[in-house]
Amino acid sequence: MKREYTDEHAAAGVHAELPEIETWPNQYADYEIEIDMPEFTSVCPKTGLPDFGRVVLRYVPDRKCLELKSYKMYLLAYRNLGIFQENVVNRVLRDVVRVANPITATVVGEFTPRGGLGTVVTATWRRPERARRGKR
Repeated sequence: MKREYTDEHAAAGVHAELPEIETWPNQYADYEIEIDMPEFTSVCPKTGLPDFGRVVLRYVPDRKCLELKSYKMYLLAYRNLGIFQENVVNRVLRDVVRVANPITATVVGEFTPRGGLGTVVTATWRRPERARRGKR
């Protein structure tokens, strides 16, 4: 019996409650932060099988920086969450932008092969030029 993909599969995990990412006041301008989670895990919402990969966030902060422990706890919460890999990357980007309002942010998810196929998903956000607050 073949299981079809449904709208519920596609939306799984996109609106799930996850730990809040905390921030702290940034003191500097014009630099990039890279945070690497090399042992990321989540669950395929259709098959229930685990997905393993690396999630890398690169962002240029404006007024706020991510607090690393809260970001780590946020990413660890995906461990038992049914969510497609593409949605993981876009959800992380959305949540980082919401809490930190960076100048730019990019999330890259590099997922280990399953069935012979590996996946790399990249999502980027750039604040519109008119909304930038300028240098300190």
